[in-house]
Amino acid sequence: MRVALAAMVLACQLGAEVRHTAAGLQHFYNLEYDDAIAEFEKAAADEPLSAETHNNIAQALMFREMYRNGALETELVTGNNAFLRRPKMNAPPEVEKRFFAEVQLAMQLSESRIAKNPGDTEALYALGISHALRANYNYLVRRAWREALRDATAGWKLHVKVSEIDPSNADARLVQGVRDYVVASLPWAYRVLGFFAGFSGNREQGIRILEDVAKNGKRTRVDAQIFLCALYRREGKPRQALPLIESLLGRFPRNHLLRLEQAQMYGQVGDKANAIASIMKVSEMKKAGVPGYAAIPWEKIQYHLGTLHFWYRDYPDALDLMKKVTAGAEQVDLNTGAIAWMRTGQIYDLTDRRKEAMVAYRKTIQFAPESDAARESKRYLGSPYRREKDQ
Repeated sequence: MRVALAAMVLACQLGAEVRHTAAGLQHFYNLEYDDAIAEFEKAAADEPLSAETHNNIAQALMFREMYRNGALETELVTGNNAFLRRPKMNAPPEVEKRFFAEVQLAMQLSESRIAKNPGDTEALYALGISHALRANYNYLVRRAWREALRDATAGWKLHVKVSEIDPSNADARLVQGVRDYVVASLPWAYRVLGFFAGFSGNREQGIRILEDVAKNGKRTRVDAQIFLCALYRREGKPRQALPLIESLLGRFPRNHLLRLEQAQMYGQVGDKANAIASIMKVSEMKKAGVPGYAAIPWEKIQYHLGTLHFWYRDYPDALDLMKKVTAGAEQVDLNTGAIAWMRTGQIYDLTDRRKEAMVAYRKTIQFAPESDAARESKRYLGSPYRREKDQ
């Protein structure tokens, strides 16, 4: 009787954990990070020995900072998201402290299970995720290259072990696929260093692995689909990304970044009408107060529309929109504001207004001195911006 009662209590606890985790993931993929963290905390309270719940909290904390800094967005139309060039983010000390505490707790819980059973695939998988999360944080936030590489390698090895024990575990192949692609995409010097350190990559293999996870994964299917959208675009295959984005929007309709990414994909395939329509849909949803859209700054929408006009050489419209963004630059993240100032300078250069271009480039540097846009703008102070014929 006691055993049966204990089993019933455990089932209720696990059921609550699953419900809170599912609700948290819905919020997470809809960019509602505060709500996601609240649900993951409830899941952790219901099942305090679950490493997965603490990994989820850590991931939501990190993505909330990435979202706040504009790091979840890729640049409109070009797909010019070079590896190793992401600007450093400044996370509040209390956020960073909690992130590492959650990761450390998740690691301890996983290691405790592995000590009892070295073949525990759930614990090995969770420990690999903890290492991957810490690697991402060290790379994106702290810019701690060696620590990031060490954790990334540890996470990869753990998930390879999971695959060896259970070849049917598609989720464990996500980290492997991302690693293959990223390592192969690093600058030549980094790839050489990696070769001597004992690791190499393969872009095509990485994409194939991610495609498999996107179809057969359980916990990581959505993550794989989102990764594929970015990689297809980076590889110049936006048509393959569009169906994925449509599917993701159907599941996470409050994720406005997916709709803006959809506009980018349409722009890259040369479908200007649908690209503009996607951005205008965001505008309409904001006006209507649709959840997930009402709080988007108008300047963010103007920035995306202006960048689209820029790449289609509609310079008067692009300039008008970029001026609106720079006038309200305090409403957007540093990355968006800096690029808006740089685009303004580029438009002036392309329309033979050099003096005004110089002013805009200096504004870029003043607005966000450590940004890529600021570094790029310093070059244009020496020589005017010019576009290649095929751009």
